Amino acid sequence: MPQIQLLDGKKIPFQKSISGFELTKKISKSLEKSALIMEVDGELKDLSHEIVKDSKVRIITSEDKEGLEVIRHDAAHIMAMAVQELYPGTQVTIGPVIENGFFYDFARKEPFTDNDLKKIEKKMSEIIDRDIKTRREVWKRSEAIAHFKKIGEKYKAEIIESIPKNEELSVYHHGDTWHDLCRGPHLASSSKIGKAFKLTKVSGAYWRGDSNNEMLQRIYGTCWSSKKELDNYLHRLEEAEKRDHRKLGKEMDLFHFREESPGSVFWHEKGWSLFQRLVEYMRMKQRLAGYKEINTPELLDKTLWEKSGHWEKFGEHMFTSETPDEKTFAVKPMNCPGCVQIFNQGLKSYRDLPLKLSEFGKVHRYEPSGALHGLLRVRAFTQDDAHIFCTEDQITEESLSVTNLILQIYKDLGFKDVILKYSDRPKKRVGNDDIWDKSETALLAAIKKSKLEYTINKGEGAFYGPKIEFVLRDAIGRDWQCGTLQVDLNLPGRLGASYVSKDGTKKVPVMLHRALFGSLERFIGILIENYAGKLPFWLSPAQAVVCPIAEENNDYVKKLFKDLFKEGIKCEMDLRNEKINYKVREYSLAKVPFIIVCGKKEVADNTVTVRRLGSDKQEIMKREELIKNMIDLNKLPLN
Repeated sequence: MPQIQLLDGKKIPFQKSISGFELTKKISKSLEKSALIMEVDGELKDLSHEIVKDSKVRIITSEDKEGLEVIRHDAAHIMAMAVQELYPGTQVTIGPVIENGFFYDFARKEPFTDNDLKKIEKKMSEIIDRDIKTRREVWKRSEAIAHFKKIGEKYKAEIIESIPKNEELSVYHHGDTWHDLCRGPHLASSSKIGKAFKLTKVSGAYWRGDSNNEMLQRIYGTCWSSKKELDNYLHRLEEAEKRDHRKLGKEMDLFHFREESPGSVFWHEKGWSLFQRLVEYMRMKQRLAGYKEINTPELLDKTLWEKSGHWEKFGEHMFTSETPDEKTFAVKPMNCPGCVQIFNQGLKSYRDLPLKLSEFGKVHRYEPSGALHGLLRVRAFTQDDAHIFCTEDQITEESLSVTNLILQIYKDLGFKDVILKYSDRPKKRVGNDDIWDKSETALLAAIKKSKLEYTINKGEGAFYGPKIEFVLRDAIGRDWQCGTLQVDLNLPGRLGASYVSKDGTKKVPVMLHRALFGSLERFIGILIENYAGKLPFWLSPAQAVVCPIAEENNDYVKKLFKDLFKEGIKCEMDLRNEKINYKVREYSLAKVPFIIVCGKKEVADNTVTVRRLGSDKQEIMKREELIKNMIDLNKLPLN
């Protein structure tokens, strides 16, 4: 007879096999009602699954991550069912769960419209109200292929043919009229999904992601465990659209992109000013933390990339060039090998370690065209890179130092909610297991000392060492992976790096790879969206504009502009013959923090009238007070 151990350690014996339905009923009526699926010995199962042996069982509800995922999975199936009920002849392909929702790809000649999405939503609600039951069946491969071909589902037949022969084929029936090939698990009935869902958009998608295949139509949806969660998410989407850095970048005259150089940023004056201000801040923070700034070439011979291991592991993402003398050069996709060459100049002693070398290095990586997304995903970007050469005994201390520096910087820039993700050895890697053991132990010790919340990503480390990813949360609750810290006991040795130890022998240093922002371009995109363009004064690319009421006030405006300019304030003056209200609207849209107005009264009183971004109120200030205020606001946050 099976003995079931629950999550709290409680053990329940049974006389015979028992299903998840029976188990939840046995435990409590409330759990019977809220249970969605279960985990049996680490595997997710339908509640209809029979437990026949001693097992550890966890009952999963909508409060669990897995519970929300299964709700979304069922919602995807019900959407596909609704589509085929409304539009007979439409073929379904794949419909996975994704972050915040789900999608399904359909083969249909006529394009889906916004009106179609509304019809599909309505039909989904009807199906949910029917409370149709779910049933799982295991089919033979040949029978499954023949069946789906017979009903005109050629894509399903193709999927089955690609599934390993030793893998069980399961088909889920939703009611008596609709079924789909699926691993599961699924909810017991459609009513368990609830009504907290919405179809969001339609896009094109190639079958199996291959541009040589047919173009399908992908319908996206979002689904949550409650109406409140759905409303909150839709609000975040609305906010995200308002904050889109591409839209704001145009309004603020910061940058643009062109087809002639896809994935590369054309920085305008104001955008480049923002970029350089961020670099200025970073330089100061790094100098205070003991870093020495270097710069390395963008073009390096193929042989160096082969020595480092990047050619084998990363070659497909590199831009290369053949020279007339038949040499192959690669535009650097990362700064590490070049930095090692600087370390290798001159004899190093243990007394020189830790040696911290920083670089604002421009790198290029080939990203597929479809993956490019404004500043957030580019092919050419600047890494705020640094490499710390140290001994094995210094790994934990230096890792903790980097962690504290990153957290300081994020706090200065308005991000206080940060979590860590720790990634250990991937399958595809260089170096032996002893080296990996040392690296992982030391890095994990630093994480634990930081006392920060962290998660573990198994097998997601870099090919040369384990890493920490720093994930920050923005003003509307979105998570962004930015900074990284990686321990590398492999690359220095491959590139001949060494130092003289205390005992006089040569040893290979440990190399810590560190990026605080990751990519300056991407981080600027995140900053713009976090602040909705209303950047902190010291970062603002256009901090103030001075406007006269009438032409007779121009001299006063010019003098004020000159005084502000001398104090390093990024100021403009607008002498155009336009109404003040028009100028206020224009500069508010461009997110200028201070709009300064000077008229006859201001000239007479040696004052200014100030309108701050986001406020309808006007403030009258003395000229000297305004200048002092701006100087204070413009100081770099270096505490």
